[in-house]
Formats: sequence, structure tokens, C-alpha cells
Amino acid sequence: MLRSLLVAALLLPPPLQAARPITSNDRVYTADQTSNTVTVIDPRANKVLGTIPLGSVRMDTSADVLGAMYDGQLDVHGLGFSRDGRYLDVIDVTTNAAHVVDTATNKVVHTIYLGRAPHEGFFSPDGKELWVAERGQDTIAVIDWRNEKVLDRIVSEDGPSKVVFSPDGKLAYVNHLRASALDVIDVAARRIVTRVPIPTAAGGSSDEAISPDGREIWLGMPNNGRTTTVLNAQTYKVQAVLDTGPRTNHPNFVTVGGVEYAYMTVGDLDQTLVYRRDPGGKPPTLVRRIQHKGAGPHGIWPSPDNSRMYVAMQYSDGVEVIDTRSMKVVQTLRAGQSPMALVYVARSTAGSTANLSRQGLDQRNEVLKVDVQNSDGTGTAQVRSLPGLDEVIVDVRGLPPNRRFTVYAARGHDTTALLSATSNAAGAIPEASAYLQFFGNRWDRVIVRPAS
Repeated sequence: MLRSLLVAALLLPPPLQAARPITSNDRVYTADQTSNTVTVIDPRANKVLGTIPLGSVRMDTSADVLGAMYDGQLDVHGLGFSRDGRYLDVIDVTTNAAHVVDTATNKVVHTIYLGRAPHEGFFSPDGKELWVAERGQDTIAVIDWRNEKVLDRIVSEDGPSKVVFSPDGKLAYVNHLRASALDVIDVAARRIVTRVPIPTAAGGSSDEAISPDGREIWLGMPNNGRTTTVLNAQTYKVQAVLDTGPRTNHPNFVTVGGVEYAYMTVGDLDQTLVYRRDPGGKPPTLVRRIQHKGAGPHGIWPSPDNSRMYVAMQYSDGVEVIDTRSMKVVQTLRAGQSPMALVYVARSTAGSTANLSRQGLDQRNEVLKVDVQNSDGTGTAQVRSLPGLDEVIVDVRGLPPNRRFTVYAARGHDTTALLSATSNAAGAIPEASAYLQFFGNRWDRVIVRPAS
């Protein structure tokens, strides 16, 4: 077990130090896509310290977010960190930016503008470079972040999503949202050396993680709605394709009592699945479905002592803390609006609350069951309060494929149309959004009907 923990200290995304206890120096961060903030949490005290504002709240009419004069950030989404815990990187998808935050002061110290739709990035193991997947132009940007300069771009498959590095830092692994492939890159040469085929039926991958022992790469596959692919990290052979559930999201790992587990968030089930990994490379075994109190589990990361797993709850604007021995949710914290990525950063020096705000915190948020009429479909509508307007995000499954539907806000017999959407080939309407005064008009239901 000691050897496994020492190896874990060198890998991403496992803990930075072997069996290190949770301290008040440490921080848990979430990237909050709607409030355009980063939430900062003290995991020792289980306390939200505040948020780092990178732009105005989505659809803030007073800030003219959609106007030509707006110069803040939009769609704060991705997170990574340096192995020494001194720096956090934050990726803004819509404004094409990568920020470097000093974790001691919560201050943005560098901003680098990139190509279209960067998604996730990580510091190289030596901390000198930041590698970011530019999903909108099929490249990986290699950045000298201290000098705010892009050194190189590596052309990849369609829709690169995330970059993680091997234990020795010699290889980088890149998954893809719109391609059934994993790219393996020689870091020194900045060249793809292997393209690993992923089963086509699994669809593209939005997130990936490497197990603490370096044996496996787990890929969350949301495009087909419900699978996770497990690859052998030495042979690149597929060990398993798991039916994990609709809107499968992020994987991560813990070792508890000498047993190795993989955790996988599944957004549309409001569950995190726990798999026991097989040391001999056989398919993992599902041992627990953890039912969350909130909705939309997304990013996930363990504490350095493997005692806790932290989960960003995208729809309920919070973070839920799982005890890894009991495999139960033991605490819920409020976060910024629409938390996506989540990371735990183990730090060796004291942090502070400098440069933090309350933007995006403690705002009204309700998750409503959608009334799907004339169909067997099911779904939820997440309604959150924004400045001047409310955001309604509708997620529906089990519909006839490729059919047109209309979504309504309702109160009693009164209705108003919110949006029209066409179900995809899997019979889903994933995360369709509308903006209106929902709470102010006392709407209390959401209805989906086939378009006439």
C-alpha cells in the first residue's frame, strides 16, 4: 500500500503527497460557469471562503454581458494546478482564456488568450508549461505561462478535451469529445506518438483521469449518453466499457483499506458510482451507487489522505463531500453558480481570503421535475436566479429521437413558451436553456410537449 501511495503522489489527478492529512492550508476549487467565478473552499473547516470573480454573472443586464463593450470572462469551466500547489489554472471556454491564479493570494497573476473553445488544461510536471486542449480548433496549446506566450500547437483529433501527464512527465494523454481516439504525446518532442482507438459505440470523451498506480486511464463518454471506457495505460488495450448511465461525467480514484476504487459522476442520475478496481486488470466491479442530495454531479477530486471525495453539483450550485469509508455524502456546501470542474490542491503554506468576493454565492436555485406530456420521457429543469433574469436549463431523456418539442413554464393552467428544441438521435434534449423572470412571475412547473 505504501508503494501505491508514493506512486500516487507523482501522478495526476491523484493527491500531491502520500497519505498527507487534510490541512487548513489546502484548498478545494470549483469553476463556476454561470457566475463566472472560482469558488474557494477550506476543506479542513469545510467552509466556503468566497469566490474569485473573473467576469460578470451570465446574462447580467447591468453589466451588458452580451454587449460590444463587455470585456470580462464568460463560461469559466476548466481547472488544473501545479504539482507544488502554488498555482491554479482556470480555463474560460467562450472568451478563450487561460488564467494562472496564485493560490496564496487568490490573485490572477497571468492571463493568456488562446484559440477557440479551450476546455481543460494542466501544468506540466516541472511547472514550466501549461498545456491546454483547444477544443474548437483541434489543437493542444503549449504555453510558457510566465511569459504569457504560446510556444507550440500540437494538431490532434477532433475536439480535444483534456490533458493529463504520465508519472515521469514524459507523456501527455489527450481525450477527444468528437473523435473515438486517445492521443499519446511525447512531451519533449511535442509530437503525437500513438493514437489509441476507442470503441466507436462509446462515442467521444469529455473527461479523463489516470489511476494512482498508473495502470489505467478512465474516459467519461457522454456523447452516447452512458458509458465509461477503461484503458490499460501500458498496452492501451480496452479493458472494459462500462454502462455507467446518462450524462456520465468525471472519473477519479481513492485507495481505502488497501482496496483501489474508481469513482464516476453520472449527471442525469444524480449519482456517483463506485467501482472496485481489479489488480489483475480484469473489468472493475460496481460496489455502490451513491445518491446525491443535490443535482448534476460533475467534477470530482479526492483529499490527499483518500478519506474524502469532493463532488461539484452543477445543477444545485454546491459541493458534496463523500466519506470514502462509508461511501455516503456527509456534508453539503454552497458554491458558485453551475460548478463544473473541481480540484483539490494540497498546499504547504498558509492561504488567505484576500481578493475574494461573494459573487455567485447563496443565490436561489431550484431543481424541478419536468412534466413530459405525450411521451415516456423524463427530465429535470434547473432554475437559478440571475441579475435581472432567471436561468432555466432543461435536460430531458427518453423522448422519440429527432422530434421537435416545445418547453413551457407553467402555473396552474397558465403557460408561456420558453424554447423549442429537437431531440437528438438518442432521444434526449441535453441542457437546453432559456432566460426569463421565472421566479418573479411565480411559474412553478416546466412542461415539455411535442411541437404541433
